[in-house]
Amino acid sequence: MNISIISVGKLKEKYLKMGIDEYIKRLSSYAKMDIIEVPDEKAPENLSDADMLIVKEKEGERILNKISDDSYVIALAIKGKEHTSESLAKKIDQLATYGNSKVAFVIGGSLGLSDAVMKRADDTLSFSKMTFPHQLMKLILVEQVYRAYRINRNEPYHK
Repeated sequence: MNISIISVGKLKEKYLKMGIDEYIKRLSSYAKMDIIEVPDEKAPENLSDADMLIVKEKEGERILNKISDDSYVIALAIKGKEHTSESLAKKIDQLATYGNSKVAFVIGGSLGLSDAVMKRADDTLSFSKMTFPHQLMKLILVEQVYRAYRINRNEPYHK
């Protein structure tokens, strides 16, 4: 399976990058994982609603340009579907079983995802009703994908 995480913004924190790299290395015997970062749209702190929409649309265009037509897209969103680790594992297993060999998880910028990206998404995923930095979400997501593969293979790790 080819899994990509497409996110807005460049990961700068070394400790997060090291964690992500470790899980990608662990995942390599199960699936191919790519991290694709698109530039965030520079914007001042106090944006009008119209300006926020423009920023999300520009970031959304960059995201959509990185998604292949044959990818199954899962958008991370606060109002997305909540899963347990086991149900996410089952979802990933079902995607592989039914021929979805390309899966793209999408993480938006600080303003969220554009309507166009949400329309392109085949599914949504929420890790919590809380808001997390998108850089941290990359690490959490990669770990959960790794955990899913371990669960699906009945291998020790999941507690």
